[in-house]
Amino acid sequence: MCQLIRWIGISQSKFNEWRTRYGKVNEHNAWIPRDTWLEEWEKEAILAYYEEYPLEGYRRLTFMMLDANIVAVSPSSVYRVLVNAGVMREWNRKPSKKGTGFVQPLIPYEHWHIDVSYLNIGGTFYYLCAVLDGYSRQIVHWEIRETMKETEVEIIKAGKYSSLLPSKPARRPTNCGGICRALQHETIT
Repeated sequence: MCQLIRWIGISQSKFNEWRTRYGKVNEHNAWIPRDTWLEEWEKEAILAYYEEYPLEGYRRLTFMMLDANIVAVSPSSVYRVLVNAGVMREWNRKPSKKGTGFVQPLIPYEHWHIDVSYLNIGGTFYYLCAVLDGYSRQIVHWEIRETMKETEVEIIKAGKYSSLLPSKPARRPTNCGGICRALQHETIT
């Protein structure tokens, strides 16, 4: 057999590939319908059942159809059919605030921001903790430390600049990640 393959001019691997595909449908460059794919009558039955029970969610609808012997499909298939048909109702969402931006403070010292960054000084890493005014983006206070734990941020927060604080406490967002997570949206006392 090897001699014949060499005479034809094909490689042994190509011949073995052809032999494993022998008798199968040619599956290149197109979707081959599978046994698990939904048929058109199933999709139509799902849509018709949804029209009867429009207030039910897709998961509950799936099991109702299963109990009524309409179709036996997965919840994800029901969801996909309803979305593709454009009949899936929106659940009661709050409008997104994404893209509306941060509400900027109107006066100085109304909002405080704490920023923690790495500094490489002479090959040693230190932490720079800066307290920023949200209105002017001015650095009100800063310290460089070898470690930066939550307690150290609390000490810096209660530092010398606290006399500049307004009489009314304000919400203070931070952007320093896990180190200051406990300080996020905390009121100044």
